[in-house]
Amino acid sequence: MAILNSIRKRGIFLILIIALALFAFILSDVLTKGNSGPKGQDTIATINGEDISRQSFMEEVEATQRNMGPNANTTQAMNMVWDRELRSVIMDEQIEKAGLTVEKAQIDNALKTQLASNQTFLNDAGQVDEGKIQEYIASIKASSPEMYKQWLKFEENVADGVLQSTYYNMIKGGLRSTVAEGEQEYHFQNDNLNFQYVLVPYSKIADEDVKVSDDEIKKYVAAHPNDFQVEPQADIQYVFFAEEPSEADTEEAKTEIATLLNDKVEFNQDTKANDTIAGFRNTNNYEEYVNANSDVPYYDRWMFKKDLPQTVADTLINLNKGDIYGPYNVENALYLSKVLDTKKMPDSAESKHILIRYVGTMRAPETITKTKEEAQKLADSILSVVKKDKSKFAELAAKFSDDSSKDNGGELGNSTPGRMVPPFDNFIFNNPTGTIGLIETDFGFHIVEVGKQSGAKPAIKLATVVKNIEPSDKTTNQIFSDASKFEVAVKKGDFTDLAKAQNLELKPVNKLGNMDSNIPGIGENRTIVNWAFNEETNVGDTKRFSVPNGYVIAQLTRKNPKGLMTAEDASATVTPILRNEKKAKKIQESIKGTTLEEVAASQNVVVQTATEVSMANPVVATTNEPKVVGMAFGTKPGETTPLINGKNGVYKVKVTAFNPAPKMESYVNFANQMSSKAAPTSQTQVYNALKKKAKIEDNRANFY
Repeated sequence: MAILNSIRKRGIFLILIIALALFAFILSDVLTKGNSGPKGQDTIATINGEDISRQSFMEEVEATQRNMGPNANTTQAMNMVWDRELRSVIMDEQIEKAGLTVEKAQIDNALKTQLASNQTFLNDAGQVDEGKIQEYIASIKASSPEMYKQWLKFEENVADGVLQSTYYNMIKGGLRSTVAEGEQEYHFQNDNLNFQYVLVPYSKIADEDVKVSDDEIKKYVAAHPNDFQVEPQADIQYVFFAEEPSEADTEEAKTEIATLLNDKVEFNQDTKANDTIAGFRNTNNYEEYVNANSDVPYYDRWMFKKDLPQTVADTLINLNKGDIYGPYNVENALYLSKVLDTKKMPDSAESKHILIRYVGTMRAPETITKTKEEAQKLADSILSVVKKDKSKFAELAAKFSDDSSKDNGGELGNSTPGRMVPPFDNFIFNNPTGTIGLIETDFGFHIVEVGKQSGAKPAIKLATVVKNIEPSDKTTNQIFSDASKFEVAVKKGDFTDLAKAQNLELKPVNKLGNMDSNIPGIGENRTIVNWAFNEETNVGDTKRFSVPNGYVIAQLTRKNPKGLMTAEDASATVTPILRNEKKAKKIQESIKGTTLEEVAASQNVVVQTATEVSMANPVVATTNEPKVVGMAFGTKPGETTPLINGKNGVYKVKVTAFNPAPKMESYVNFANQMSSKAAPTSQTQVYNALKKKAKIEDNRANFY
């Protein structure tokens, strides 16, 4: 009581302290983040000076993820929206500069094209109906503001699409090659040279005899910045402590599932007497028993050897009716199976049908108006006809069947047991080829003919209780303890050495981007990526993360900001270039003489001949050598080039003949070919060029 009175007396003082603490926390957060103002908090990106609102972007991501379906993740939806927004901002700027506008008629035509496959907007003639579009808009405007908002966004996207198409078409219209360019292309492809040459290959000097330093690589990268620009990157390594069941957990699970075999006695509170509950061995209702005791529902179908778990397939397929097998292990689960029946049956069968739907059947379109009685009467009539004359089956299917198989005479192709709905499945696998009959399913009435069947194979029907083997509390606590101990140890010790000492698999992940989400071996995990790129995370830092089925202890091993590639990363590309440059210099210094024969003699190589070499196909000594061929084309017949540093080695060339292609009356066809080649890729090339030129400040990593 005295403590409570003391707190009451100092209430205002405590409130002030709490307020100051909260203010300090908020101020610290603002000061430690790069985006310190309201813009940084509310802007997902800035593209060419235009801000993209965080709220609108996130709303778009949520809507896109919903539209993509249950299997889509946030990263996929976010990247899709980002690409769309980026394109929209960049292209809107260009369209505005070009002064392009879109007319209502253009939008209407584009809408009709977009909606041409949507039954909601089609009339009886199968054409998009303007009235139906307006009726739909009025309906959602009144009943669903969210759907109406999506429709307006759809119209906006259609209008943008029309504008962008107009812009790209204008560019394509300007990509017409002239006749002069056509003539040049003709000669580029068909003029050719004959020449003699000497090649001193770079392989003459061993790689180990030519050293390339990191400083030389850095200088090369700095001299060619456009070729070595990289986005922010990070490398991590991690170990995974998986929450997997121990041997003791597996043995306990085996004991538990084995108890299901036998009957058990339970006291009945209502009758005040003991009841005997039938076990798996003696139960009469296997479907009910499996559904009550198994982690996997009862599966009522015939199975062949190929359908059974591979490790026990040979054993199961040879069991007799009534036999019980198990418990047996399949991955991380225990199975207990009883054979309900065995027989020989085909494992595939062809079939065809005529489907007669009626109102209320599954997936019945609005055009179906028949009652069940009317549908059955029609089905009985068709059955009577095809039983008398099977040749009429395809004709009647085309006329009466209410599904897409009508276009193929009712043919459904080859099927395996369990693929069709049960009544249909039972009919085609339990009747011989040629049988025709009538069955009813949730889809309606089917007139069915059994087609060609495979040879009979042993089949088995099983009731199987499946129990997943889960790690016990003791096991999960031990795994957590092991992960925590490792986390503490790596704060003071070497990550790699400690992992090896504990026989833990060390998994490196290199060149993570700040917007990556998938980590090999872990899957989608933005949390780890964000930690790696956090400005407060330094190389060598470690952290434990909870992931599905366990814990990850990660270490940041490298972190590079946006900019030029490091010497280490550029080495694989640059080292061969610089090495060949040094080899070329050494080779040139060692060459004696001026004629091909003298050069060849000084380097212990031979003079070789190349014929009909063109600019379009500049291959010399099986290597593409555009520099060598280009210099040869600039040399007159009978003359010799200076030494040329090619891709494969140092060359010297003597042109022996220039073979110009015969003149043509017109080069229009070549000009047209050039135009045709340029047009298909122009849209992508133009957009990529605009995107490369754009000033993009991407803040998505701060929010995702």
